[in-house]
Amino acid sequence: MYIDLPEKRYYKIGEVAKAFGVNTSLIRFWEKEFDVLKPKKNAKGDRKFTPEDIKNLQLIYYLVKDKGFTLEGAKQHLKEEKKKTLHSFDIIRKLEGVKNELIKIKNQL
Repeated sequence: MYIDLPEKRYYKIGEVAKAFGVNTSLIRFWEKEFDVLKPKKNAKGDRKFTPEDIKNLQLIYYLVKDKGFTLEGAKQHLKEEKKKTLHSFDIIRKLEGVKNELIKIKNQL
């Protein structure tokens, strides 16, 4: 899944949810369920997601929504095969980015 977010140091939960096409409640739920998600919180308690959190969210989204893993299955998979999965997922993400850029170029012609 290609996520179109500008490069920033921190992202608000609303921006993240909109980019993924899900509700903010799902992002908060995944934060509680997966230990790899640790967004920073300001004094008001607003979540600020780092680019690393976005990568982890993309991986979780890929496993749960695209691959059809259960939450427990996704947790287990992340613990056992995180490096292998991350490598494959990075390749897929880069190829999707290239595809989207090519589609943009095609549409401009």
